[in-house]
Amino acid sequence: MLMFGKLYLSFAFCRAAAKRRAIIQCMYSGTTFRSHSGNFIGVHQKIDRIARRDLRKISRVGRGFPSAKDILHFEGNNGPDGIKRKSPGVDEPWHFIDPSDPSDTALVEMIMDHYTNLVQTLKKRNNVRAAFEAAWMAHAITDGLTPAHHYPLGEKIEELWGRPQNERASIAEKGIIRGSTMRETLSKNWEYWGAKGVFATHVLFELGVATSIKTTKFPDSAPNSIWLKLADDKGLQTVFLDAVQQVYALGMYEEFWKRGWTTHLAQQTRQTLIPLITNVITYFWYRAYREAHQ
Repeated sequence: MLMFGKLYLSFAFCRAAAKRRAIIQCMYSGTTFRSHSGNFIGVHQKIDRIARRDLRKISRVGRGFPSAKDILHFEGNNGPDGIKRKSPGVDEPWHFIDPSDPSDTALVEMIMDHYTNLVQTLKKRNNVRAAFEAAWMAHAITDGLTPAHHYPLGEKIEELWGRPQNERASIAEKGIIRGSTMRETLSKNWEYWGAKGVFATHVLFELGVATSIKTTKFPDSAPNSIWLKLADDKGLQTVFLDAVQQVYALGMYEEFWKRGWTTHLAQQTRQTLIPLITNVITYFWYRAYREAHQ
């Protein structure tokens, strides 16, 4: 009877893991079952729409930049999160950054690679490739400015699984941590998926963000001329890294860990977090357009 109970709990972990992973893909990053998945409720898709709308408001930007429709084609199943389902552990983007570690530059380098490629494809008027670079760069920026992506999840995965996160080569391997005993299996999975577990907390925080902005249109989010001038003076990498520090200083993830999703967190999301993210994306797209058309 005791063994049956343990097996039942293990099965429950599987179902809970799959359910939580499906929820977060649907609400935050958009579902990854088809190319247009998440267009209505995905946070990445919504942010891309706002940023592309705001780009049109900058007077020096004319034609020649991919439309929102073209950019959104490279979200969902065709976006970075789609790779996680199609080929887990193979060329899988890892969009985390430690704001307290100046040597953690992998995400910045990835963003700048997309930026360089975007400039080149805009010069060549390759709209499809430009849309891809614009979308994947925006996705990386959004993740890098999301508080849940400032937690050292990779280190925790390596601790629990006993190997780096990019060596988990299947959906099943990502879903269940296998210990040397049934007790260890249950304990490790609970630490990851259970109440206050490291990934459960990540998932639920991003759900809070998604639900907080679902009906908000952010009509006044476009960066003004003063913001753009200050950004020009800083340079691209500093703009992004300063924004990372701004988000980190808000302490949103720590508050969520202690109190759950609160009205205060919802207000911070709508008033500070999302406008900042859209400003940074808009600026990176604007700079790429400007550099390509010099």
